[in-house]
Amino acid sequence: MKRFSILVLLVVLSIFLIACEEEGSTAGEESHDLQMSVTVAESSTWFEAAEKLATDIEEETEGRITIDVYPNEELSGGDSGQAVELLSRGNIDLTFNSTIIYSILDDRFGVASAPFLFRDHDEVDEVFNGEGGEMLQDILREIGVEPLGYGENGFRQVTNSVHEITSPEDIDGLGIRIPGITMYTDLWRELGADPTTMTFSEVFTSLQQGAIDGQENPIDVIYSSRLDEVQDYTTMWNYSYDPLVLGMNQELFQSMSEEDQELFTRLGQEAAAYQIELAREKEAEQIEELEEGGMQFYYPTDEELDAFLEVVQPIYDDFEDVWGADLLEAFTP
Repeated sequence: MKRFSILVLLVVLSIFLIACEEEGSTAGEESHDLQMSVTVAESSTWFEAAEKLATDIEEETEGRITIDVYPNEELSGGDSGQAVELLSRGNIDLTFNSTIIYSILDDRFGVASAPFLFRDHDEVDEVFNGEGGEMLQDILREIGVEPLGYGENGFRQVTNSVHEITSPEDIDGLGIRIPGITMYTDLWRELGADPTTMTFSEVFTSLQQGAIDGQENPIDVIYSSRLDEVQDYTTMWNYSYDPLVLGMNQELFQSMSEEDQELFTRLGQEAAAYQIELAREKEAEQIEELEEGGMQFYYPTDEELDAFLEVVQPIYDDFEDVWGADLLEAFTP
């Protein structure tokens, strides 16, 4: 009888210890199978960085956390605006999206792409690594997104098939395709253009048929879309910066252990920095190839850029209240 009692006690103790181990494992080492949406194709630097994050996370957690990366906004039916909404609500776990798209949820994100705000990457890095970047992170958290890092789509340049653009007068009357954001519509009207919005899938054909004269986009988009086949001139005026946010649903992030939060923060920053490095290296190579193919590039002087900035000054007057004076000041190099 005594032996039986000892045996029962040992069994009960074993069950208790196993339960404690399982509880500790669940609390500190939760398993997650996550999904991440990327706006552009698998050949993009965005996708490469997302894949790096997925690989690093899986390796450091020994497969406990996995991330499946979906290109071309497959998780939101190709709609990048819908993607950031789904991210903020927790229907998508992670995304790589432009702040231009985030401005659909909050107009303050438009400050990052204000006209002629930055002249070069040094000014960009100073702002995003400083108070401006921190204030934007606070706004992201307000809408339910935990920022893991900033990437970049790059500076937006203008192309056209009519003539070289060196001054505001050269833009007068040109039909230019732009993103469907109010700030860009107002901006291009101030410049004297005839701006129009359309899905990007229609742009090449519209340029080819002469329905529009030009468009504006970062070099990577110009190159990958082969717009040099239907456009002759590119002006490298860096008129609007297009940053990316590597974002994670905030509720999901906060539900994780402190160790996993630190892991995502560290590896997210590394993945975003990797994307920027790739994007800047690739841009230089792409410009060289476009020039070799016959596209003409013009680099405005500081005085010429000042002339463009003077024309669009009303945009700052109109949108300062929208963005907030403090935020605009933090984003001014």
